[in-house]
Amino acid sequence: MKTFRAFGPTIGKSKLSKKIINTLNAYVDKSNISKKNDYSSKLASQIKNEIKIPKLIIDKNLSKELIKNIKIYLEKSDIKKIKEIKIINLWVVKQFKNEYNPIHSHSGHISGVGYLKVPKTMGKTTQKDKKINNNGKLVLIDGSKKLFCYPTLTIKPCIGDMYLFPSYLMHAVYPFSDTEEERRSISFNAKIDDQASSI
Repeated sequence: MKTFRAFGPTIGKSKLSKKIINTLNAYVDKSNISKKNDYSSKLASQIKNEIKIPKLIIDKNLSKELIKNIKIYLEKSDIKKIKEIKIINLWVVKQFKNEYNPIHSHSGHISGVGYLKVPKTMGKTTQKDKKINNNGKLVLIDGSKKLFCYPTLTIKPCIGDMYLFPSYLMHAVYPFSDTEEERRSISFNAKIDDQASSI
């Protein structure tokens, strides 16, 4: 796992295993959205299809790998005396064109996002500089603009990439256009024991 912190909170970057990617994609592909698994009403997003992953699947297929990554992330953040890490919720976001996630934060102590599917293109930019295209990207926000210090980190989604960050960190996902393809991601929150989280 790579971690980086120029200023502000530590951000961790790791990889989801093929097992997690395949397990989640298979579950989502065969799921029909219902009142039982629809998570969109509990989230800040302007996205229709967000699926809560059952505890049984989390415990059987996902939590061991995610907790291992969280431990590494915490150790690299100089938090080493950890007695408990618990995944408190996990969901999959099926984002399509013109949908977006406004600026928000999460519950728990640690949050994570990983990418399961990414469109080949997410649309053109209207900027003169064509390199400035934030369509479909995740933006992490901390503080305000200062001399030599940017308050945002913009992340281009790539299948298998996973990012970890403190749950209080404000973040958003930009909309995209010009495609019928799906941008699919996993999001989760975790709690760590109070003694470690107070450091």
